[in-house]
Amino acid sequence: MLRLILAFCLISTAAQAQTRLPSHCVAIADATPGIEYLHKASFRDPLPDYSVRISYIAHASFLIQSPAGINAVTDYTGFIGNTDLVPDVVTMNHAHETHWTNFPDPRIPHVLQGWGEEFGKGIDHALKLGDMIVRNVSTDIRSGMGGVEAFGNSIFVFEVEGLCIGHLGHLHHEPNEAQYAALGRVDVVMAAVDGGMTVDQPTMIKILKRLKSSVVIPMHWFGDFTLQAFIRGMEDEFAIVNKGETSLTVSLRTLPARPTVHVLFPRYLRDPD
Repeated sequence: MLRLILAFCLISTAAQAQTRLPSHCVAIADATPGIEYLHKASFRDPLPDYSVRISYIAHASFLIQSPAGINAVTDYTGFIGNTDLVPDVVTMNHAHETHWTNFPDPRIPHVLQGWGEEFGKGIDHALKLGDMIVRNVSTDIRSGMGGVEAFGNSIFVFEVEGLCIGHLGHLHHEPNEAQYAALGRVDVVMAAVDGGMTVDQPTMIKILKRLKSSVVIPMHWFGDFTLQAFIRGMEDEFAIVNKGETSLTVSLRTLPARPTVHVLFPRYLRDPD
């Protein structure tokens, strides 16, 4: 109980009195559900009830789909493949040009930037869209000449079907206590593991072992050598699943009993012929 009280106090400070939609991920951050995975289907196939599909598109971009038909794309760069799919919401981070675009498809209803209009001021998102909530936790990023842009990036959290899905974005430092508290429970997390352009691998591994997410999906790994180095750092506490898949379908009741690194391989979306 004391830990939850402290978490709510930290969240209040981090949110700086911003009004937020209720977050079940923060409220029940100690939950530990489930035993297994559901597997794979085309991104055009209907989803089983209470499930979420995560498809790795490229670099740091993922398609997250809900049973109600909401489509969200992370770190959107303007191109997701040879498809006529128009996402309902996209998120972007401006640490590098491969994580955002100045020219998003004008048909996309909701384009969420991970930074604010004023340098160093950050931004606060809490979007309720069908059966999905999209919120963010602002983080600092490195800027030119060794400087820091306060609140220049965001960790985005997608709450859907009881799951809390976090995309760590182009993370440049370990979250502080207020940021960890604002994240709450993270059942599935996409994490940059390149170890250079983002946080170094030992720091990322430390972050992920603290989060204790049921599923860790590595991204931003630039080759097998980097990926395998990350896996070696995780395999003492995490199971490893690497089946050459590009997507994963999960539900709250079917998460793995042991925290698991689930390797996905990027592939641009393509409509069936």
